[in-house]
Amino acid sequence: MSEHINEKPKILVIRLSSLGDIVLSSPVYKNLKAKWPNSHIALLVKKQFADVLAGHPDIDEIITLKSSNLATANEIKKKHFTHLLDLHSNFRSMSIAALSGIPNKVKYNKNTVARRLYVKYRKQSPELEKHTLDKYLDALKAWDVPIVYKEPALSDWAYKNAVIPESKKIEKIGIFQTSFIGDSVLTTPLVAKTAKMFPDAKIIVITRPETESIFKHMPEVSEVILNRKKGLKKITDVFRTAAEIKKRNIDILLVPHRSFRSALTAYLSGVPIRIGFSSSEGKFLYTKTVPFSWMIHDAERNLNLLSGIVKEKFQAEELNLKSIPTPDENVARLLKDYNLEGKILIGVHPGSAWPTKCWPEDKYAELLKRVQKELGLACVIVGGGKDADLGERIRHASGGDTTDLAGKTSLTDLMALMRHFKLFITNDSGPMHIATAFGVPTLAIFGPTTKELGFFPYGKGHRVIEVKGLECRPCALHGGKKCPQGHFKCMNDITVEEVFKNAKEMLQENKVI
Repeated sequence: MSEHINEKPKILVIRLSSLGDIVLSSPVYKNLKAKWPNSHIALLVKKQFADVLAGHPDIDEIITLKSSNLATANEIKKKHFTHLLDLHSNFRSMSIAALSGIPNKVKYNKNTVARRLYVKYRKQSPELEKHTLDKYLDALKAWDVPIVYKEPALSDWAYKNAVIPESKKIEKIGIFQTSFIGDSVLTTPLVAKTAKMFPDAKIIVITRPETESIFKHMPEVSEVILNRKKGLKKITDVFRTAAEIKKRNIDILLVPHRSFRSALTAYLSGVPIRIGFSSSEGKFLYTKTVPFSWMIHDAERNLNLLSGIVKEKFQAEELNLKSIPTPDENVARLLKDYNLEGKILIGVHPGSAWPTKCWPEDKYAELLKRVQKELGLACVIVGGGKDADLGERIRHASGGDTTDLAGKTSLTDLMALMRHFKLFITNDSGPMHIATAFGVPTLAIFGPTTKELGFFPYGKGHRVIEVKGLECRPCALHGGKKCPQGHFKCMNDITVEEVFKNAKEMLQENKVI
């Protein structure tokens, strides 16, 4: 199709969700306006995402999805659009496009088949190497739209090469970490090192309610801002958290979490210097990025964010949560109530946020039987509320002598309880990192994930048990809901005998038995 620069098309762009994909579409509008300055551009989104690009200088109208595809199409018809660009490319968006009556329609190529072939058969395709944003821009070629703008058109892109002026006094530094418990523990060295480098600055941590207690008792932390990520507030809290950060007049924001949501929140906060990783999904929203490497431990990777402020190579200091005040009285009560006083305790965490990270519960039950019967030690199952049923099943299957505290302790209780363990047996999980931070010898069972991803037990004296030589490992960064191959060999092939043998050796090395 050929269009002239003086024409005034009315263009509807469909990008119903999600948060990241909507923001990534920003350069599309910039390029459309560059070709047709007098065009009218409307964006169709789900209602909960209407505020994401509200006020965008190249979007003239935001339309929200109605109760049905037909109702949405009827609303669109009233506006007499001349062009439709489908950046969603699913059944719903294509149905709306078909019903809209708009004469000139284009959709982006989602490469659905290529993606499914890769997930199922590991079949590579050049198209899979393309970023979603590049695919959006490719769709504009059908309208002969020159691609002038290839980066998200954000007003502060000029900050990309920003440096801190020598005359600038750094008064407040924010650290944004809203990932899991283990990731938060591995961020504590960054907090401590930042405080040492900037002794006169206040350190403000932005984190989830579930991990607040990891940071709020650290002497280096002046304040904790809570960021919620669940339920209906998941979207609105991006704006709320950004507003809370903006109120603090933070000078520098360090973001170890690599999600787009974290980067967007940081951008919306207006902090003048925002530093994240080069591999972040929202790297273009940062004023500076630092290289991300899988070849070092996560604690050391996080410290590299400081190289965005000063040119220095950092090495992680020892993880240390021992100074955090914890509810010892509550733990003392638990030890008494469960008749654990004076016994040698072995901590066990059989759960995980990801089902494929869990060693089978029948194997855990058999292991606990052997530890208690053959070594004469007391096993204590720990975990959050979601682990309560799992803990009870394992306790029952192990013969009933096991103590089950899963779902019965808070995060601060767990940290207090951790001091009493002589060994901690766990899946790849947040409590694994808490155990190592308290200096508890940790025996970790790794299935879908591998040590090379950088989240292995940090420090000396710990061990990882894993099946070597499986080509399907790692199957994902965090694991998944079920084994993609269907055999779950990465966990099923780890025997009770192997875990028991390693546990016994570690107890002997530490002169526990």
